Amino acid sequence: MKPNPFFPEIHGRFAFGCMRLPMKGEDVDLAQFSGMIKTFFAAGFNYFDTAHGYIGGKSELALRECLTSVYPRSSYILTNKLSKSFFNKEEDIRPLFQTQLKCCGVDYFDFYLMHALNENSFEHYQKCHAFEIASQLKEEGKIRHIGISFHDRAEVLDKILTARPEIEIVQIQFNYIDYEDESVESKKCYEVCLKHNKPILVMEPVKGGNLVNLPPDAQKLIDRCNAVSGTSYSNAAFALRFVTNFPQIACVLSGMSTLEQMEDNVSFMKEDLPLTEEEHKAIKGVVMAFKKKQTITCTSCHYCVLESHCPKNIPIPEIFSCYNAKVLFNDWNQNMYYFVQTKNRGKASDCIKCGACERVCPQHLFIRDLLVEARHMFEKELDEGKK
Repeated sequence: MKPNPFFPEIHGRFAFGCMRLPMKGEDVDLAQFSGMIKTFFAAGFNYFDTAHGYIGGKSELALRECLTSVYPRSSYILTNKLSKSFFNKEEDIRPLFQTQLKCCGVDYFDFYLMHALNENSFEHYQKCHAFEIASQLKEEGKIRHIGISFHDRAEVLDKILTARPEIEIVQIQFNYIDYEDESVESKKCYEVCLKHNKPILVMEPVKGGNLVNLPPDAQKLIDRCNAVSGTSYSNAAFALRFVTNFPQIACVLSGMSTLEQMEDNVSFMKEDLPLTEEEHKAIKGVVMAFKKKQTITCTSCHYCVLESHCPKNIPIPEIFSCYNAKVLFNDWNQNMYYFVQTKNRGKASDCIKCGACERVCPQHLFIRDLLVEARHMFEKELDEGKK
């Protein structure tokens, strides 16, 4: 394994994102999570990423139970985040930070990120002097590095990095589908980081699982490439290896939720395996296949329901997942899943079009219009089925 090109304390360029942990009902499956951590360490990696709101606060507590109370502090790198939804004024930040330390069971964070920055939220962080407080915490030894996670246009990122030169690292959404996408602007954001000489953390390298569960026509391209090359790389391997081709990227986060996913990911991420020409061609074909499908590019981050506090409690990501599965796979079971997801929560037709979800959506989706499409797809069929 090659040393990290930007931070020698990080082993390799692969990170364990703890937003989609294995679950047993409503709780984290601690036994499986412990096994995943053991496998992660055994492969030589040591970077873990969480946030106070992940899994309703259960991510931090699971890390305390399975990581920080078990392994020496010097053996792992831990990142946490300051999320806008948890502080209203400057005086809220330090108490929140102390709560995060306690929940995680540590005395300091290696990286502390201003979470989900965009043009509007940046004003809130500025007004509350969040960067100044983070710098003070760094001087006190409670933070090693200050960074941001970012969801907006490249020009906004340029303004933020110009205004806040103390930012040491930038987390952006980056994958082969979003690379030249005009709404996400992954390539342009990457170039802004290059301009400011900021190392990059990558989130959503498999686009919320969309690049793992490929539609049949796209899957054929990957399978054919493996057959020609005599390899057996998983879909996740193609996606993650695409990301690590870029030199400015310090680390790639993967939100693994099973031990099998962990074992697959570390099997190829321990080595430096650049994509071959044939693999690049296969990926371009997959991108074209996706562009031909009318799918919703939701990554299931749940900001739309967690950050906006949807007044109708509509499970937006789950509805969009049902919609995409039906479009991509013509899966009639999605009618049943739609009913299951909305049985005790809001349906697509319950949307009052307040727009709160759209203001926090990292993908800049027109959620209100898409819920109308979902309503036509599922509720019409459900109503007809009752007749």
